[in-house]
Amino acid sequence: MGTLSLEKENILANGVIRMKFIAIILMISAIVFSGISPYKSTMRHVIKTEDGSKTESNIRGKNEDPLLLNVVLKRKYLDGEVSEETVKETIWALEDFWAKYEAWQLVDMDEEKLVFEMVVDDISPLLKLNGFFGITEDGTLSIFNGTPDQADIIQSFFQIDIKKLEGNKQLQLKKGIPVKTKEIYTEVLETMKQYSLEKQNEKKPK
Repeated sequence: MGTLSLEKENILANGVIRMKFIAIILMISAIVFSGISPYKSTMRHVIKTEDGSKTESNIRGKNEDPLLLNVVLKRKYLDGEVSEETVKETIWALEDFWAKYEAWQLVDMDEEKLVFEMVVDDISPLLKLNGFFGITEDGTLSIFNGTPDQADIIQSFFQIDIKKLEGNKQLQLKKGIPVKTKEIYTEVLETMKQYSLEKQNEKKPK
């Protein structure tokens, strides 16, 4: 069997996404109406899918019990940390449920839960609370959970040319620079990039 063209692969990928989303809608609807007489009246609602198409989905009737569902919320932060939270949702109408998580991306599901993901344009709560920029013994710029002397590394970046680093900056990194905000995180990284060994090697004539 020959290799699919790029165009065919894109069409196939879009089709899979559409089918997965519709399958989720149908799965929830099936759970919602399991054990309920098919002759009971239900409302229908048009839901817009991720690719812009629309599909119909059943909404619970006013006198029916709600659907209880576990929802896992994953947040990915700039520093690479991922937080995970599980909430129990009581769903009376699918319309309200999808509207609530409109800003999230659905990444996985099974019969017991739906998993949503969001990329957060900020540093993680862990860094804000107890994150410090510092350097390891080999001069690698890192973020520590606590001051650098505790050696509990959260994230590592690049090696710094210590000889080129100004004395006060060396002292700051050895003591630890509190991260606290996204702005400090970005500023320290940008400042230290000019002292990286990789940057220094790029400047050397070949």
